Amino acid sequence: MAGGLGSRFGGRTESMPKGFIEIDGMAMVERSVRKLLDAGIEQIIIGTGHHNEWYDRLAEKYPAIKTVKNEHFRETSSMGTLEVCAPYVTGDCLLLESDLLYDAISLFVLKNDPHSDVILASGPTHSEDEVYLQADAEGMLEKVSKKRNEIRTISGELVGISKVSKPFLDKMVEYAVRHHADMPKLDYEHAMEGVSQEGTPIFVRKVEYLAWTEIDDEAMLERALQQVWPRIRENESLRAVRREVLLNPGPSTTTDSVKYAQVVPDICPRELEFGDIMEQVSHDLTAFVADPKKYTTIMFGCSGTGADEAMLASCVPPNGKLLVVDNGSYGARFAKIASVYHMDMTVFKSSTYEPIDLGALEAEFRKQRYDALAIVYHETTTGLLNRIDQICPLAKKYGMLTLVDAVSAYGGMPIDMERLGIDFLTSTSNKHIQGMAGIGFVVCKNSELEKQKDWPMRNYYFNLYDQWQYFLKTKQTRFTPPVQTMYALRQAIIETKQETIEKRFARYTACWEILVQALDSIGLHMLVKRENQSHFITAILIPDTPKYRFEDLHDYARSFGYTIYPGKLGNIDTFRIANMGDIRPEEMQRFVPILRTYMHSIGVC
Repeated sequence: MAGGLGSRFGGRTESMPKGFIEIDGMAMVERSVRKLLDAGIEQIIIGTGHHNEWYDRLAEKYPAIKTVKNEHFRETSSMGTLEVCAPYVTGDCLLLESDLLYDAISLFVLKNDPHSDVILASGPTHSEDEVYLQADAEGMLEKVSKKRNEIRTISGELVGISKVSKPFLDKMVEYAVRHHADMPKLDYEHAMEGVSQEGTPIFVRKVEYLAWTEIDDEAMLERALQQVWPRIRENESLRAVRREVLLNPGPSTTTDSVKYAQVVPDICPRELEFGDIMEQVSHDLTAFVADPKKYTTIMFGCSGTGADEAMLASCVPPNGKLLVVDNGSYGARFAKIASVYHMDMTVFKSSTYEPIDLGALEAEFRKQRYDALAIVYHETTTGLLNRIDQICPLAKKYGMLTLVDAVSAYGGMPIDMERLGIDFLTSTSNKHIQGMAGIGFVVCKNSELEKQKDWPMRNYYFNLYDQWQYFLKTKQTRFTPPVQTMYALRQAIIETKQETIEKRFARYTACWEILVQALDSIGLHMLVKRENQSHFITAILIPDTPKYRFEDLHDYARSFGYTIYPGKLGNIDTFRIANMGDIRPEEMQRFVPILRTYMHSIGVC
């Protein structure tokens, strides 16, 4: 709720809303938005009024935000703003004031409270602008007042953050509408009081020593800066997970919010609530690369290799002929999986570090009829990016199904399966999508998936069609899913939506450019030419000196919180630096001097 004039600030808020007053370089409302996103909130509705354009600009930065203007913000109060937002609320929600500075633990407390309707309270703040709450013996709200003498027993002070169900919110709106004439400037907390008094209670959850403050004037701002913000900053820093930057090709570095997303109440995965989460995750994973009306994502508890096996075992037609492109370890893995199933297969071998010869590949297409083509989008062995935009349309010309391992491409670069001519595409939860390891998935073209209905199963656990049909009917996987990993993936999807895949690719590219510039200055050489690289993984030829030992370089980098990875080519010695996951350009900037120092110590530069 951000419609107020902020008049108590005087001139400071004449040209901007008070929610944009900065604390330590960030506007209060933006800090709150970030905390909400970190807490797994997918949509943020901001009710605006005074200088609403500021919030509209914030919404351009954060796709989760929807702004709704209270055209009568001068004649109404916070409940008037909440009324214009309420029609856009579809379920349970958190209500927040826009001028709050608070410890993020507040959101955790409310999300985990078993009551459906909860108003957050604290112990004494001595802010001189307290709103007192009185609760009954069961902890349910009885009275709200700024006047101490109107409260029989103080149960806590109103913080300005609440959790309400949709029915309770609707009753708040009904209460407000009934009192438009006699209470035109009704505050939302008094609507809560009214609804509670009329028989729909709301629980008062008190956190005695909660660090928080409302900021309504200059004195409160000074108090926030000197007393409250230092406490919040310290409290939140104590919950930060030690940062390890993984420059290996997966699992990738994750945000703390993704890590903490796994800390949820125990739940049976057969509950509808969890089924709804899986359904949304499946939809969102599809929407990143394809039209959910034409494609669907099928998930398994497994690694990316498991997803590859599901795709090959399910999608190559019975007695069908498979062509596998092998230009690295993961193409070779495709071939190994197919051989285990005794598929009729031809392997097209190509250089591990040079682009695929399209003419030679098309010549192979002409030799005999192939039913399916299996190829890796981004060969993680070397960082070579295969020209799927040319290869898959060519395969479609020859009537082939296209099966693409996009484990190390999905989520890191824009992909349009329909435009690229991809029928089936695999990936995993722990690469560019920036979740935790444990979920492999296949994005499938529905029309091709339907053809598998009567095909004999090659594999029971990894059968795509059976998994799909069961999920459509039940919102469940056939076997127990990795529950906590699913919550982490949901959070990773929320964060991907906010960053966008286009901006994520730009961030990865910025990290890659920093690395490449450093390699040039150090005198190290890359295996793959720059123009053929993915910008995700760089294979670096080891220096020509007997003093080099990968273990020494690894351990030295690890002592600074960076993990690097050895090469994976049998005939060419390399080590690999990946910039996948939640890695920032400034972190790559800090890594390159570490690399330089080690190389200098062995006489390379």
